[in-house]
Amino acid sequence: MAFLTIHAALAQGTTLLGKASVSAPRLTAEVLLAHAMGRDRSWFYAHPEEELREVHWIHYGRYLHDRMQGKPAQYITGHQEFYGRDFRVSPAVLIPRPETELVVEAAVEKLRQLGPCARALDIGTGSGAIAATLALETQAVVAATDISIPALAIAAANIQRLDAAVSLVACDLAAPFSSASFDVVVSNPPYIPLAERETLAKEVREFEPHLALFAGPDGMALYRRLLPEARAILRPGGWLILELAWNGGDAVAAMLTNWSGVEIRPDLAGLPRILLARR
Repeated sequence: MAFLTIHAALAQGTTLLGKASVSAPRLTAEVLLAHAMGRDRSWFYAHPEEELREVHWIHYGRYLHDRMQGKPAQYITGHQEFYGRDFRVSPAVLIPRPETELVVEAAVEKLRQLGPCARALDIGTGSGAIAATLALETQAVVAATDISIPALAIAAANIQRLDAAVSLVACDLAAPFSSASFDVVVSNPPYIPLAERETLAKEVREFEPHLALFAGPDGMALYRRLLPEARAILRPGGWLILELAWNGGDAVAAMLTNWSGVEIRPDLAGLPRILLARR
């Protein structure tokens, strides 16, 4: 039985994904076929006329179907790059996004200024992308929390695979920590108002964990709880670094009346995205 060549399979996949209004259909087809075949995408360019084996065709067809139904490619492949490293992901965790790398950059900046053995806490770690990256990019002592046990399982797998020194704690926000023991607290908390659920892309609305997305009627519920907890566990002069909704900067900054050095940094699109404040 003859099967499609790689060239034909990619062309067919691109057409199907394009008709389903999937963004970047050619790139997505390559990613899905590479996952089906256990190959790197670059391999395709040297072997365009090679025929797919039956097992590869079956997997590729299933992956195309899943993606056309809205399932993110990252959940199909189980991988997402973040800060130059490969992280495992599943529907138990939010897919790490490029704007969250700005949180890491700000935290790395502060931790390097503080020197060896500075202590950092990542609240709501999800896949562990922020915590693992901080541990690998600095000499900080890093801990991370999450209320989701399935999320912590993904984080633990990433931390072990990347050989990152991170302590994981299952809890709500920073509940177990009660003394001023951290130099930097970082978080990418849920910040989408519940009323905006239907405005989200299907990939986000139907597949990413709602626990990591939504934060009450106005999107501020987690910030209201997180800010006093962070203040209680930061050492004097310690830094809080948060990711923001594109329109949430002013509301969060208004809660920081007893903090200093409040700064809001934009993302690459010029939108307010990262907040820094000093205890």
